[in-house]
Amino acid sequence: MQINQTIVKEFILTGFSLYPDLQILLFFLFFCLYFLTVLGNLAIMGLTWVDRALHTPMYIFLSALSFSETCYTLSIIPKMLTDLLAKKRTISIIGCGLQMCFFLGLGGTNCIILTLMGYDRFLAICNPLRYPLLMTNIMCGQLVASAWAGGFFISVIETVLIFRDFFCSPNCVKHFFCHMRAIVRLSCLDSNLTEFIVTLISVSGLLGTFLLIILTYIFILSTVLRIPSAEGKQKAFSTCASHLTVVIIHFGFASIVYLKPESSGGDDTIIAIPYTVITPFLSPLIFSLRNKDMKNAFRKVLGKIVAQNK
Repeated sequence: MQINQTIVKEFILTGFSLYPDLQILLFFLFFCLYFLTVLGNLAIMGLTWVDRALHTPMYIFLSALSFSETCYTLSIIPKMLTDLLAKKRTISIIGCGLQMCFFLGLGGTNCIILTLMGYDRFLAICNPLRYPLLMTNIMCGQLVASAWAGGFFISVIETVLIFRDFFCSPNCVKHFFCHMRAIVRLSCLDSNLTEFIVTLISVSGLLGTFLLIILTYIFILSTVLRIPSAEGKQKAFSTCASHLTVVIIHFGFASIVYLKPESSGGDDTIIAIPYTVITPFLSPLIFSLRNKDMKNAFRKVLGKIVAQNK
């Protein structure tokens, strides 16, 4: 433990305090994005629940992803919005640990579910005859449960590694939430090894799931190219387009944070916005706007509501 330093019991999240003139504007901007994100995810979950035509593995995984992303944004954005309007931006050690655990756990769950969605498309396109036997609704439920278990298993390990030590003053966290790198550097002990281990775990999980998705799409591409008709190729690709778009955005923004060299500088608060706010906002938008089944389900529900009000 370092000498002449006070052990802290709470952190101050500096967040966007460097931009005092923009905080009201940022509040309304992030609030609108958050509201639309939750609304979009609730719409996907609701439509999947009420429309029996969507009770298929692909939409079960999509609904699971929407639920996971809703919880993911819930773990950080409400606190961020509160701090944008508050003068005192503190969070207790326990609250910080819980926020980090849920954020990392849900982020890992999202990565695994996206991987499972790629695996589902792989089975549907590369092994269509056995697909109904291999990918049942019960199997989907088990795989989603495994995704949550895997995501939080890694999260708990990382959180325990970071919070096993005491934290010394100054207790200012240069972020708008309890980001693991920002927190681990406040440890009273030498934090270099801990930071290296938790970063290695996160990067390994991120790259591992991404490479598995790439591998599934290599097999999908090789199968689709053997389809003789252009219409058949287009139909196969159309079922993967939304998923592939979200994968590129999700892993692209996340890699900027975790693979960014320390010497490159930059404001970590600004860099974190794409994968904490923008990615969850774009995901339901892409899956709903580029999906005929989802749009048809929305029209049916809308038609029933209009018919009942007449």
